[in-house]
Amino acid sequence: MTAKTWAYEDFVEGTSLDLGTKLVSAAEIIEFAREFDAQPMHLDEEAGKASILGGGLAASGWHTCAMFMRMLCDAFLLDSTCQGAPGVDQVKWKKPVLAGDQLTGSLVVVAKRLSKSKPQLGFVTMRSELFNQRGENVFELENSVMFLTREAAGSLA
Repeated sequence: MTAKTWAYEDFVEGTSLDLGTKLVSAAEIIEFAREFDAQPMHLDEEAGKASILGGGLAASGWHTCAMFMRMLCDAFLLDSTCQGAPGVDQVKWKKPVLAGDQLTGSLVVVAKRLSKSKPQLGFVTMRSELFNQRGENVFELENSVMFLTREAAGSLA
């Protein structure tokens, strides 16, 4: 294992991290929907306009989660001692994500603690958000992620 930049100790409560941006294309919305969530509003512009979402071709909420995960990985997770997550405490789809939207993501470190049974492992609770190009909050997620301490990660190198 090569040394990773982000370990448990690097996360400070109250710190905000930028997750970058993501342009959402119609093609990817349709591709994801065909495979995983083939509801009409995710497959067809007119069906999207006619739906309660009303704005046109809309990404599945699960697609929004997947795009968020890619942004998180690219921002820092792939360069960390991450050991996965025990689950998601909350996810909210606040507004439709539409074809052509430019998503911007950020997260705040809410809390952290070392595991009582595995002191080489820490839990970092994060609250994440995605906003569209109009500054509208379209997605919120809160969960804990497990990270090795720097010392534990060094012993694996």
